[in-house]
Amino acid sequence: MQDNEMKEKQAEQEAAEAKAAEQETAEAAEAEKAEDAKNAEEAAEPEVDPKDAKIEELQNRLLRLQADFENFRRRTNIEKEQLSTFVTANVVGKFLKVLDNFERAEASVEKGDNVDAVVDGMKKIRRQFEDAFKDLKVEEIEAQNAKFDPNIHEAVMRGHNPELDDEIVDMVFEKGYKLGDKVIRHSKVRIMK
Repeated sequence: MQDNEMKEKQAEQEAAEAKAAEQETAEAAEAEKAEDAKNAEEAAEPEVDPKDAKIEELQNRLLRLQADFENFRRRTNIEKEQLSTFVTANVVGKFLKVLDNFERAEASVEKGDNVDAVVDGMKKIRRQFEDAFKDLKVEEIEAQNAKFDPNIHEAVMRGHNPELDDEIVDMVFEKGYKLGDKVIRHSKVRIMK
């Protein structure tokens, strides 16, 4: 019986060893499968070409630049509107004083006050206009007896006068004005031929 017990123990031990060897083989096969799967994944992922990476980087930079430009354009438009409003308010402020004086002159005429006082008031209003233009750096374009210049004059008539040279302005119908070198309104004139 001892012999049988020993054989049984030996058989159990051999079975346990076989089972452990089988388990090691299975684990090794599983590890090998995992390694093969990992290698297959790496093989499936294409290697990134340096040119493709550079293209992607440049595309991202381009998108950021476009966004920056759009923001800049939007800010510039807002600033232009604000500046335009500020300039308009400044100009209107200069002419409100003149408007006030015109309203006073109208009230004076309606009362039938002294005509000489009304004429004197109109002259003062004209001076206020001229002062406002001076403050704004608006200048009258000299046209009377000047040589015709299509950049600053607009010929609306031609006349004949043997005493004047050709292309000389002899009559101004509407004064012209400029702001620096920019013509705001051309002088409407008659020129001699």
